Amino acid sequence: MTDVTVVGAGPNGLAAAVTMARAGLSVRVLEAAPTAGGGSRTRELMQPGYRHDICSAVHPMALAAPFFRDFGLAERIPFAVPVASYAQPLDQGRAAVAYRDLERTVQGLGVDGQAFGALLRPLVEHSEAITRMLMNPLLRLPREPLAALRFAVAVLEQGSGAWNRRFAGDAAPALLTGVMAHPVGRLPSLPSAGGGLLLAMLAHTVGWPVPIGGSQAIADALVDDLVRHGGELETGHTVDSLSELSGSRAVLLDTAPAGLLRLAGDRLPARYAQRLENFRYGNAACKVDYILSGPVPWANTDVAAAGTVHVGGTREETAAAEAEVAAGRHPERPYVLLSQPSSFDPSRTPDGQHVLWAYCHVPAGSGKDMTEEVTAQIERFAPGFRDLIQDSTATTAQGLAAYNENYVGGDFGAGALTVGQMLRRPVLSPNPWATPLPGVYLCSASTPPGPGVHGMGGYHAAALALRRTFGLPVPALGPGGPA
Repeated sequence: MTDVTVVGAGPNGLAAAVTMARAGLSVRVLEAAPTAGGGSRTRELMQPGYRHDICSAVHPMALAAPFFRDFGLAERIPFAVPVASYAQPLDQGRAAVAYRDLERTVQGLGVDGQAFGALLRPLVEHSEAITRMLMNPLLRLPREPLAALRFAVAVLEQGSGAWNRRFAGDAAPALLTGVMAHPVGRLPSLPSAGGGLLLAMLAHTVGWPVPIGGSQAIADALVDDLVRHGGELETGHTVDSLSELSGSRAVLLDTAPAGLLRLAGDRLPARYAQRLENFRYGNAACKVDYILSGPVPWANTDVAAAGTVHVGGTREETAAAEAEVAAGRHPERPYVLLSQPSSFDPSRTPDGQHVLWAYCHVPAGSGKDMTEEVTAQIERFAPGFRDLIQDSTATTAQGLAAYNENYVGGDFGAGALTVGQMLRRPVLSPNPWATPLPGVYLCSASTPPGPGVHGMGGYHAAALALRRTFGLPVPALGPGGPA
């Protein structure tokens, strides 16, 4: 008999498994795919020697999330932290760049530099408190009310029609809009502003790091710790029903609500099942991976210093592209999020070559290959880009859904980010990781604090299960802990 079975070896499932194993429990992780990682896998997609991140590529939460800080992830695997976290190229060879140094960023934003600094500086000064607050359920009172208030005021401004009131030019607004467009949805909106301002704040504290060797290194570090503490990982194992797991005292599911419904069958109370059925999934992405013969030739060379580039033009252009997706259409000029990790981690490719990771937003369930639209947007700000392309492959929204059952319709966030679903993720409860079934917990990105490679959904679920099912405290997680 196993104390704990975890279904799904994504970052949240592995975080839950590590936490339970550290508490001295026997833990088994079952993963349907051939390898662990979920949203943090890396593999050769097109040609030998070229390693591509399948989903996530750049990881501010790897250094900022409370779980990974306690786990000591930065002590376990190496990261490259670019001097510039993200950039937004503009026409006529202009660009806005978010350097890790906030004051350098302010100096480069011209007429709006001081306004940008006035918005971000209070958040940067309270970065740790804000991060802790956002990594916990919104129904819990913040430990530092002043930090919460400052963040809330910034979100209300940038998530509403007042988002331009402090700016006179187009560079600073474009820079903010690029990072606020990470969550799929209309702009401006409160959820987009909240997620974007969190990432913008971290850009000037821990930075936006790139794991050396690929995002797979994060999953591998978690698996190594799990095994070191007696846990087991079984890949290639599909679970079709909770009845298969009856030998475990606790079951933690790194699945979307649709996965819980499938596994539970008719065992869930009708009211809870109805809430899961009403859970909304968002729009999706089409991902394009490239092999290049050289670095992207940005018209503004300062862009090359950034580990992440948001390609969408001005604030108005990015908002228009996101509105097209929200209306169920494919934009001709999409918002493109890209990273060229090989510029900071040469181990990804043979000497002198590069890989480029990019995606754009599309309607849910889309089967459209957006390679041409993505390529054209990059070419717009990097003339000659097409000449460097040696190979490319696209993963449509339908392909993302097939790759990961949690990405319903290609929604890599495992649930629409709306104000309502920030409170009901997946149900309104002080302990949303618990299900009505004894010993069964949900620990995916469909639970608080939502999407991202931060492990917090798994950690919260594990902490709850330790308390409720086993009567145990949360263990120490650092790399020096006993095996």
